[in-house]
Amino acid sequence: MRALDWAIVVAYLIYVIWDGIRMTKHSGSKEGYFLANRSLPWWAVGLSVMATQLSAITLVGTTGQAYNDGMRFIQFYYGLPFAMIILCVTVVPFFHRANVYTAYEYLEKRFDVKVRTLTSFFFLISRGLGVGTIISAPSIVLSIVFGWNLIATIFAIGLSTTIYTVFGGVQAVTWTDVKQMFVIFFGLGICLIVILSSFPAGVTLTDGLQLAGSLGKLSTVDTSFNLQEKYTIWSGLIGGLFLMLGYFGCDQSQVQRFLTAKSVNEGRTSLLMSAFLKIPMQFFILLIGVLVFVFYQFTAPPIVFNAAEVAKAEQDARFQAIQQNYNQAHAERRDAAINFGAEDAVSRQAYLDADKKFNSARNDAVAFVRETSNKSFNDVNYVFPTFVLQNMPMGVIGLLIAAIFAAAMSSIAAELNALATATTIDFYRRLYAPEATDAHYVAVGRISTFIWGIFACIVAIFASNLGSLIEVVNKFGSFFYGSLLGVFVLAFLVKRARARGAFFGLLFGIASVWIASLYTNIEFLWFNVIGCVVTVIAGYLISLTVSINTDTEAQNF
Repeated sequence: MRALDWAIVVAYLIYVIWDGIRMTKHSGSKEGYFLANRSLPWWAVGLSVMATQLSAITLVGTTGQAYNDGMRFIQFYYGLPFAMIILCVTVVPFFHRANVYTAYEYLEKRFDVKVRTLTSFFFLISRGLGVGTIISAPSIVLSIVFGWNLIATIFAIGLSTTIYTVFGGVQAVTWTDVKQMFVIFFGLGICLIVILSSFPAGVTLTDGLQLAGSLGKLSTVDTSFNLQEKYTIWSGLIGGLFLMLGYFGCDQSQVQRFLTAKSVNEGRTSLLMSAFLKIPMQFFILLIGVLVFVFYQFTAPPIVFNAAEVAKAEQDARFQAIQQNYNQAHAERRDAAINFGAEDAVSRQAYLDADKKFNSARNDAVAFVRETSNKSFNDVNYVFPTFVLQNMPMGVIGLLIAAIFAAAMSSIAAELNALATATTIDFYRRLYAPEATDAHYVAVGRISTFIWGIFACIVAIFASNLGSLIEVVNKFGSFFYGSLLGVFVLAFLVKRARARGAFFGLLFGIASVWIASLYTNIEFLWFNVIGCVVTVIAGYLISLTVSINTDTEAQNF
């Protein structure tokens, strides 16, 4: 990066931290620190909901996913609008009327403190793992840009975000999210313009999309009903629906967003905003990943999207032969791409054959890295940052790196604040200090934020080589969300449900998901359905063994 790029990134980071700390004046009371005094407008809450989801994982992982796999990932979100409408009718007004700080407070009123504590505990585990994965994404970028040690970079990113979250609370998180959303989309818009202007003379956007389409990278609907297929319309509409209901309706990081709204109607509007903008937003980000793929049809991509691994591999003479074969395969694919005609069967087949040969050469390089350096190596998360650094003009690089930081910091801050809220309200206040002052709870919240920031950094160390980060974070969530959703289904819809049933039903649900992950090939989106269904059925059946008299239940449990 050049001086201008450095200046943009540094100025942005300084501004974000300063702006977040500036919000300290609004966080003196516990309601101000954890819920912004329930005073935020719907559009700010809506942007914060979207920003919490639009992490650096989305920019780094989703673009890399689209480069490798095309637009198929969009099916993941097909259940989102239906989930948001259901939550607007049910959960939003309910939690507002209950006047709670966390989603899990209600479960004590409906069941008992054990159920509340267990559900909050599983939230803490799932979100702690998730935020670690979110920190991993920008750390990968910095380690590539500056050649820094990845572990040191992880702690630098994680702790810098922790600072303003510690001081400013949810108000700082929300208003920082709003500003960062504009930075993100401005940066992506510039990126799109630069990519299109870099196509060879005579190659249009339509031509590029026809190339991608010939390889199936524009497919957005797979109608096959196969539980072992990761992304289909059914996994999105059914598995995705259960995941989104669990995430937005039971996960404190999202529930806390709409609890900060001024009213029930504004909370509903904030969710509907996400319902109808999230899929177009995700489509746009995936499209950028596909266009990066098209760009590399005409410009030679790195043999492996990790400069450090390439540098090590190049010291071996065997890799040089792989590199030579790769260069030749790219030249053939480039010529075939230039001569490609969507209606010309001969040129189309020539391109498909050349692409197959190119992929074989690249797979040889990846296999070599795994054999000689890193058995778990996967470079999907390096595609977009490497593309930016090698091909964007001066100034735009700094802007896009700042956009990746913006996406990362907005999500990290929101998750840390939610983790601190659940820790303070569901555990510390409920179990240890129920009568302390607001200042005391705010101090505990700040300490909790810092501790969770350290924990997330440790998780991030292990997340960078687990594959596509956008998939990793949703896999972590899918082990818990369905089962947590099942507990709330029992609470809201099953009048006969009792505390013992909810408690052990949740444990059965979590266990069923782990069994499915270990002993079947079912893809992770369906884990949400399995967890919810098992929790509800087990919870109901166990509840039938409990006397309707709650006093008897308390004695037996």
